[in-house]
Amino acid sequence: MTRLLKETSNKTTSQLIIDRILQEAKVLLRQTSWTVSEIAYALGYAEVTHFNNLFKKYLNITPTNFRKANIV
Repeated sequence: MTRLLKETSNKTTSQLIIDRILQEAKVLLRQTSWTVSEIAYALGYAEVTHFNNLFKKYLNITPTNFRKANIV
């Protein structure tokens, strides 16, 4: 199964999971008033710092700044 995912998506299973988490995080940051901590916990992170680091590593922006930038 892992090999098939890699062949069809050109991404590892871990990368696909991270992509999905980040996709959901962006939706929650745009569409809810939940705090970043609440979003991190809802996505399975016991440590908000780990969520913040992941978000910034892959999107080059913090969750807080992402939310501010998407306020229209």
